[in-house]
Amino acid sequence: MVIPSPFVYWAQTDKTISLKIDLKNVIKPDISVGDNNIKFKTKGIGAHGETHYEFSLDLFSSVKPINEATTVRIFDNRVDVVIQKEKPSWWPRLTAQPQKPAWLKINFDLWKSEDGQESEEERNVMQDYPGLYDTLQKEEMGYRKDLKKVYLVIYNLFQFIGYTYILCVIGIRYAKLEYDSVADTYEHVGPAMKFLQLMMFLEVMHPMFGYTKGGVLVPFLQVGGRAFILFVMIESEPRMQTKPVVFYLFILWSTIEIVRYPFYIAQLYKKEIYVLTWLRYTMWIPLYPLGILCEAIVILRNIPYFEETLKFTVSMPNEWNFAFHMPTFLRVYLLVLTFPGMYFVMSHMHKLRTVKLKPKIVIKKCK
Repeated sequence: MVIPSPFVYWAQTDKTISLKIDLKNVIKPDISVGDNNIKFKTKGIGAHGETHYEFSLDLFSSVKPINEATTVRIFDNRVDVVIQKEKPSWWPRLTAQPQKPAWLKINFDLWKSEDGQESEEERNVMQDYPGLYDTLQKEEMGYRKDLKKVYLVIYNLFQFIGYTYILCVIGIRYAKLEYDSVADTYEHVGPAMKFLQLMMFLEVMHPMFGYTKGGVLVPFLQVGGRAFILFVMIESEPRMQTKPVVFYLFILWSTIEIVRYPFYIAQLYKKEIYVLTWLRYTMWIPLYPLGILCEAIVILRNIPYFEETLKFTVSMPNEWNFAFHMPTFLRVYLLVLTFPGMYFVMSHMHKLRTVKLKPKIVIKKCK
């Protein structure tokens, strides 16, 4: 039978090691401290419920025996153990081996601790040992940041490959069939485009959860507006799927994305590739207006279809006492998209371009 280990949170001063053992309802723990080892056994309530827990740690350096200078305090929700070091020094880690067990954590709350049990003067370890504190914090928390980075790289790479695939399919089919391939564009790349578009909603949540910097409004408007065109205007109306404007719109969307996602990957690794940066903040000048023009054409062509089918239109009377006329909404949306919408997007990108591509002034000292 494998006996589980409790979560143990450790901190130190130059003279002591403190352990906070995360167990409840502990009565008589069995603790033994050797020259450079500590063993702990007891019964309590922890992450595995009420059962027996134990752990053994080989310490980085020697400590004083338990009968000389070890303090054990039992609380309702934890057990605190304070061990005196044999010689005053600052340990780079608690364990003798660089690899630490998964249940051993750093107690950052105690890094600013008292310099001895009877001293009233507090000592800030972060200031005394800034390099060591950063190393320990990175060891304890860095893997989470790395996981975020790995996730963002995988996401951006996946989107880049997806939009590259769409452009390749469109290009190969056009090379073989020429203009005859235009009408079947949605049939061949529509499913891939819909999947990639749904994945883009993750970009709205990234700043919400701190994965990326920036606000939520701009990505929400961009992703939501494109989703409206794709799912409501094109997917829901089969007659629109064969129009040439869908062919051109998919090319514009994909061309923008095959530059944007590699740029984000380079930024994650803090690599400044000037050509990529220039393309990211320059291609929008012709592509964004053309994309908005194509979206406006899709809406304009759809208005007669929605007047004919009354799709998404809610007429009175009904149990909600609510009326909604889809063609009227499309006319209003078209006005908002072509004037305020275009101005908002273009001004936002112009500000970003001004910041990202402004010339760098290098000042050199003359001898």
